[in-house]
Amino acid sequence: MFSDAKSKTSKIKGRKPLWLAIVVVIAWMSISSFTGPLFGKLSTVQENNNSSFLPEDSVATRAANAITKFSDSANDQIPALVLFTGEVTPEKIVSTQAFAQTLGSKPIVHSDGELLKDTEGNDVSIPISDYFIDGAPISAFPSEDGEAILANFPISVQIATEFLPGSEEPALPGIVEAIRYYANEFADSNSFVTHTTGFAGILADLFGAFGSIDSTLLTTTATVVAIILIVVYRSPILWILPLLSAGIALTLAGGVVYLLAKNDVITLDGQSQGILSVLVLGAATDYALLLIARYREELHLHESRFDAMKVAWRGVVEPILASGTTVVIGLMVLLLSQLNNNRGLGPVGAIGIICSMITILTLLPALLVIFGRWIFWPKIARFGEADEKLTGAWAKVGIATERKPRRYWIGTTALLIVLAGFSTTLNATGLSTIDSFTKRTDSVVGQEELLKHFPGGQGQPTQVVVKESVAPGALAKLKSNPGVDSVEAMFMGFAVPGQPLPPAKVVDGNMLLNVTLKYAPDSEEAIAMIPRLRADMESVDPAILVGGSTSVSYDINQASKHDRNLIIPIVLFLIAIILGLLLRSIYAAVLLLGTVVVSFFATLGACAIVFNHIFGFAGSDPAFPLFAFIFLVALGIDYNIFLMTRVREESIKLGTRAGMTKALTVTGGVITSAGIVLAATFAVLGVLPLVFLAQLGFAVAFGVLLDTMIVRSILVPALVHEIGPKVWWPSKLQHQGK
Repeated sequence: MFSDAKSKTSKIKGRKPLWLAIVVVIAWMSISSFTGPLFGKLSTVQENNNSSFLPEDSVATRAANAITKFSDSANDQIPALVLFTGEVTPEKIVSTQAFAQTLGSKPIVHSDGELLKDTEGNDVSIPISDYFIDGAPISAFPSEDGEAILANFPISVQIATEFLPGSEEPALPGIVEAIRYYANEFADSNSFVTHTTGFAGILADLFGAFGSIDSTLLTTTATVVAIILIVVYRSPILWILPLLSAGIALTLAGGVVYLLAKNDVITLDGQSQGILSVLVLGAATDYALLLIARYREELHLHESRFDAMKVAWRGVVEPILASGTTVVIGLMVLLLSQLNNNRGLGPVGAIGIICSMITILTLLPALLVIFGRWIFWPKIARFGEADEKLTGAWAKVGIATERKPRRYWIGTTALLIVLAGFSTTLNATGLSTIDSFTKRTDSVVGQEELLKHFPGGQGQPTQVVVKESVAPGALAKLKSNPGVDSVEAMFMGFAVPGQPLPPAKVVDGNMLLNVTLKYAPDSEEAIAMIPRLRADMESVDPAILVGGSTSVSYDINQASKHDRNLIIPIVLFLIAIILGLLLRSIYAAVLLLGTVVVSFFATLGACAIVFNHIFGFAGSDPAFPLFAFIFLVALGIDYNIFLMTRVREESIKLGTRAGMTKALTVTGGVITSAGIVLAATFAVLGVLPLVFLAQLGFAVAFGVLLDTMIVRSILVPALVHEIGPKVWWPSKLQHQGK
């Protein structure tokens, strides 16, 4: 009778946490129904304009502001360059000029020639010329070698970045798609090969690359995570819960980011959105693995699943919050960046991590206790049964490092140092736009062909703002530069072929000189010319401003180097403080930070080897080392936090060395699984046709695996065994046994 009463009381007691869990799940489903649609609109609030990334006091920005005074469209137009290659005859030149003059009257169509549709499915006929600069001349002219004809269509960047009627997609890709369709038609009938390039063509292909973030990236990432979870849990059902929780965390983060970006609180670009998706899915799944592993461990020790979850939650909340806070702080330090897109990534990524922590610490525990022990089927964790982790492979690794720690930490350190030595060969001086694609898009091929027949800067000159009184001297200095093809002043109105040139335009005593370089405007050679051009102009008059897209690229590269030198030391300092407070030890904090830094440089070395000799990339973006550092150090320290917080917990009961072995034994499998998940999610960035994201994905994937397989599994345990209790200095734990 007493037993029945006790059982009844236990059931009544268990109903409260069960009902609480059900309420939590219902609340989360309600939140997701609101944030899900907002996440779907995330790409509509992207800003991918490089010129807006620079600070107001940069030379390129000040030049852009001065150039605007000469014409409302001076900074507004981006050229779509249509190149026709093949046999050039006088008749073909005339017909190409006629094509160029009439193209604007043609309607915008898809690549199959179909007209645009409105929201009701009706055809919409919008002339391409609606998106051209009003009054700008359109012409087609042959190359000096007589093997190509180039047509230049000046598109208004402000109008072209608006949405097409009845669509939530920017107009620019649609305009370029239509130009390519009509150019291909004309080329086929005139025995030409055609490519549409220029800044408009390249930007349109860039929009296309980022457009696949919503579908390709997300689908691939979710599939990869699902497969890994099925392998890890060997359960046909359990994997659904962490993946569902991670997905809801992503919709929450996306909804918050959408609202903030739409109201101009933060800036979102395509890179940030892609990183947000993999960061949230990877981090949330990592936190889920840690919680589920501890919950399963406690199910062997507690008869009630509610008691097991309570103990498990208390055991993981501190390391999850500490690791998440580390990543958030590392990302928020990006607010110190000079570049607006870097500053935008900081809060975007931080929001993602915060949403991941909140979701996994609330929704996932509720789901797990609702479904009960059977969710682990076929390997159900039963009360009183032995935990198989205590005698598995990680127990052997822990014992091996305990027996001969010096051999292991010296060997792994030597390996990391050798790899780190190759980091000096990483070429992070910048990438031209055509080198920034992993695939040969039409604009990339067109730019390569353009350089064979025309000056590289054709259609996209470097622009110099100079006082009228010193213009002759500046003009002579510019023409003497061997990298300059031609220099031309901006005229009053537009020049008409066959007619005398109109007078140069003067605004507030200044003239605008358009400098056509011999190199592609975004090439490494053109960007390297900017310091000399600015120095030459400063020798004529310090007030002269050198602007244009090439100057923008140069200033972005310089700002990236400044950000790297400023932000990295600050992040290291802040992470050291967090580790010290979490572990109550200065020694352990410095030790862990040192291992992660060595691991970071080893990863850069591996990247240099792979990028230079396997993938054959032309180089890396100057921002790559900073982004790699933020994610590798902030995320890499997570695994050390997960391990060392458990080591400290076990050391209090067993002593430092025995605590280290026990902690490695029980956390080895879950941390390694978490590392594999995070590595796989970042590796998925390689599906996007952009070199920067592919490189970042490889760096984080390799670095995380290096951290989980070598640093956290071998190096850190071996060092702790070598040092012993002193690793906890100056806390009292340093005096507690071995």
